[in-house]
Amino acid sequence: MLSVHVSSFPAPPAAFNMAAHVLAHADRLAEKSALQILRPTGAERWSYGRLAAAVRGAGTGLLRAGLLPGDRVLLRLGNTPEFPVAFLGAIAAGLVPVPTSAQLTEEEITKMAAQITPAAVIAGEGIALPTRATKIIPEAELRGYEALPRCDYRMGAPDELAYIVFTSGTSGTARAVAHAHRAIWARQMMHAGWYGLDETDRLLHAGAFNWTYTLGTGLMDPWSVGATALIPADGVAPATLPLLLKRFDATIFAGVPGVYRQMLKQHPKLDLPKLRHGLSAGEALPALTRAHWAEATGTAIYEALGMSECSTFISSCPDHPAPAGAMGWPQPGRHIAVLAEDGAPVPRGAPGELAVHHSDPGLFLTYVSAEAEARAKFTEDGQWFRTGDMVRMTPEGAIAYQGRDDDMMNAGGFRVSPLEVEATMTTCADAGEVAAVELRISEETSLIALAYTGTASAEDLAAHASAHLARYKQPRILQHFDQLPHNRNGKIDRKSLRNSWPELEPRGATK
Repeated sequence: MLSVHVSSFPAPPAAFNMAAHVLAHADRLAEKSALQILRPTGAERWSYGRLAAAVRGAGTGLLRAGLLPGDRVLLRLGNTPEFPVAFLGAIAAGLVPVPTSAQLTEEEITKMAAQITPAAVIAGEGIALPTRATKIIPEAELRGYEALPRCDYRMGAPDELAYIVFTSGTSGTARAVAHAHRAIWARQMMHAGWYGLDETDRLLHAGAFNWTYTLGTGLMDPWSVGATALIPADGVAPATLPLLLKRFDATIFAGVPGVYRQMLKQHPKLDLPKLRHGLSAGEALPALTRAHWAEATGTAIYEALGMSECSTFISSCPDHPAPAGAMGWPQPGRHIAVLAEDGAPVPRGAPGELAVHHSDPGLFLTYVSAEAEARAKFTEDGQWFRTGDMVRMTPEGAIAYQGRDDDMMNAGGFRVSPLEVEATMTTCADAGEVAAVELRISEETSLIALAYTGTASAEDLAAHASAHLARYKQPRILQHFDQLPHNRNGKIDRKSLRNSWPELEPRGATK
């Protein structure tokens, strides 16, 4: 039997708008709590009625500010409710929001903005903006839009561009991933296939508003079924999360494996009577973390595999747990395969590259300003999108993850290209030749490391990284080498570098 899973999912309506779909229950549930921003001392609460008014008021304000349907709006906002309001408000009015991490430096965001040519930037205080940004809309002005009349939802074809997110490309340049309105429709496959989500749930997501994992799993999906989204306020430490989970009656918890590990370090036993289960994505979940969580809480963690181009599409769920040694199952409605190098499906049990069929409604449209690179991600016949994830499919159809086919690194759930880190670090004076790799320092933890051959000090390299790279991209281990290993083509052999690393030093460098 070949490694192919074929299933279908109903098509979205011919006239569709992502924001309208997310807020479809807002009028019926006007008084219900849609969003709670949590602190140990209490919560800021947004009802569905207020959320809908703010979103559609934002749509009106953006149009009155001179923006036109199709214009791209760069979101430079922190961990505040204005982020999802701006995101959905732009989509409601037919604009194209581009959410970005508040951690990005001016240098980084300027390069990214050049790819998408935004017509406006919604700017939070103290957050780096692209140089020569034309139209700036301060966050305070956005807040004032809530009182404006509600805009009409701009309905259109489900395949129309709705939003753009950035992901680290294997070329070393962040790629602008264009998604259609139908992406939210496809996320319904996750509701039963991963979350076990319904209207009665209170889902607490540990990420920041501006992370796409939080935007989707933590906000859009709960709202689209009428559930309540719980988000910790900016600055809430992972050690405080158990208190919030209990005090605010969370029924589902979502985070990256690192957050689970940090919680368990402080709390080997957790009393969470309302919690049904946890969700994990962003990086592979270590078996030890899963076991410790089950021991501490008496609940399971259900894992998912996805990427910016298609969100999650492989997952375990309460109704269909993953068998031992596997990550999960293709979600109901997905059409996936495991391919050999020639693009043909491999037999079940054989390793290959995970691929998503071009017909998947959640699959991206293209990379903005890099359309040729997007086309190159598909097989020659255009039928399959190659994910770069190496897996094998069991005889029963479960998916066992076996790593990446490239050198992409994972920093707390964020994919980071080694080429991007290297391009920045090589500009540090006296760095010499540099190479970035991901190193596992324990069964549960891995960090970004930088090898260098020059005479620069570890302190100078760290300062350079801090000045030019978002914090999650900065190397945590700095190690001097006399020379770096290369393959026969002269390229850095990262696999050999990882294998020959002399000693793991998570707190500094040796030289």
